[in-house]
Amino acid sequence: MADSGAGLLEQLKSCIVWSWAYFWSVWFFVMLFLVNLLRLPFRYNDSLTAVSMFLNTLTPKFYVALTGTSSLISGLILIFEWWYFRKYGTSFIEQVSVSHLRPLLGGVDNSSPTNSNTSNGDADSNRQSVSECKVWRNPLNLFRGAEYNRYTWVTGREPLTYYDMNLSAQDHQTFFTCDSDHLRPADAIMQKAWRERNPQARISAAHEALELEDCATAYILLAEEEATTIVEAEKLFKQALKAGEGCYRRSQQLQHHGSQYEAQHRRDTNVLVYIKRRLAMCSRKLGRTREAVKMMRDLMKEFPLLSMFNIHENLLESLLELQNYADVQAVLAKYDDISLPKSATICYTAALLKARAVSDKFSPEAASRRGLSTAEMNAVEAIHRAVEFNPHVPKYLLEMKSLILPPEHILKRGDSEAIAYAFFHLQHWKRVEGALNLLHCTWEGTFRMIPYPLEKGHLFYPYPICTETADRELLPMFHEVSVYPKKELPFFILFTAGLCSFTAMLALLTHQFPELMGVFAKAFLSTLFAPLNFIMEKVESILPSSLWHQLTRI
Repeated sequence: MADSGAGLLEQLKSCIVWSWAYFWSVWFFVMLFLVNLLRLPFRYNDSLTAVSMFLNTLTPKFYVALTGTSSLISGLILIFEWWYFRKYGTSFIEQVSVSHLRPLLGGVDNSSPTNSNTSNGDADSNRQSVSECKVWRNPLNLFRGAEYNRYTWVTGREPLTYYDMNLSAQDHQTFFTCDSDHLRPADAIMQKAWRERNPQARISAAHEALELEDCATAYILLAEEEATTIVEAEKLFKQALKAGEGCYRRSQQLQHHGSQYEAQHRRDTNVLVYIKRRLAMCSRKLGRTREAVKMMRDLMKEFPLLSMFNIHENLLESLLELQNYADVQAVLAKYDDISLPKSATICYTAALLKARAVSDKFSPEAASRRGLSTAEMNAVEAIHRAVEFNPHVPKYLLEMKSLILPPEHILKRGDSEAIAYAFFHLQHWKRVEGALNLLHCTWEGTFRMIPYPLEKGHLFYPYPICTETADRELLPMFHEVSVYPKKELPFFILFTAGLCSFTAMLALLTHQFPELMGVFAKAFLSTLFAPLNFIMEKVESILPSSLWHQLTRI
């Protein structure tokens, strides 16, 4: 509440500053008009007569030119304000008023220690936001040949962006290559293959490497990109597993003989873990879910330190498919820890389990009459926690937005992570009776608990401001990226838009109906000058004529 009050106070100060600026500018022009009027060697009535004659001589073309010029200027201001707002997220006029005009009118000095501390805090928050915008490998990413390419063949649209595929190429070079690859001809060919941009060139290089020897990474590339079905991919991964296990055993025996052998062993370990994980995913896609769960559990026991692959998220999805909720809770108890990084899978799976206990009997009407029970309160709090972590997910789970194929990389707390989660877990929410109804009734209540502006979070760190840019790089052009929080248009963009539309309408009406608009203009000007005429008559009646004559001679 304090943060929202501070933001409202800042907006109020900005409005006051601009109101004062507008008042003094109008007052300046009025005084300038009076001075020029008094300097004329005529009486006031003669001056008004001259003004009236001048207005009568104006043609409709003058009014058209005047309103057209005003519309053009306000339109240019609108275009500039919109461009500045889209690029920097703030209004240029409001920024100038806060930075330059408010200190001149008695505002807070920007150089004060308080503001310097605030700026340091903002810098720390920005650095933290940048660190939170790290892109992660999607643990449930699809097969490029058997799934992504088939989508392209059917729809003619590319589901992956160049940025996403470039990140995958970097991952492959990190996990599947090492400095000693030049010692083995097949690995040397694959080292070049992972750097190729052309898919056909990569596939040809993999076949060339297999002609020399059984190369595990060559089988991986063919399984990922050449296989057109999951069955074909599984066969190639089984061949890769046979070759990978042999390389792993050999490098394991030599890993302590030097840094070169240690690097080879690290690379062979990554290759083996990747193959086993993809084999487990093949079993899951082919309906052998229990077999997939066993393979994932064995892999996590054999390589407990390789948490970079996030195999526990694959395990959670498979256990939910089996409706083995007790084992799901056991996995969450281990990984939903305050010291471990969170994800949408962790937060929303925890919310699903708590919602499952009450969702079948939940009714918003009954809850409003009797209040929420302890179990219902726990479920609602879990949903609020999940929504605060990633506010984009509910619209996909509630089918308020259409799903697309998930990218190969995701941004935690971003739209890409929401798509990846909902793509695989929507079926699990639908399977729990009433879970989506409970989510629909309660998820929007999260935003009443989060301070606005988003300088602070409620249960997590403040929502990072860089997610929209990163998600637009990760997601295809045909997808409308979900943005949180929605940027509100500044007042001056709306004001200039209204001013531009109003003056353009006046120009059009003056051009179409010149006589009628001339009558309206004269009536408006006479009404505008009526108070001034009244004041001047009173002043003329009070002041002596000689004094008034001397003032007119100044």
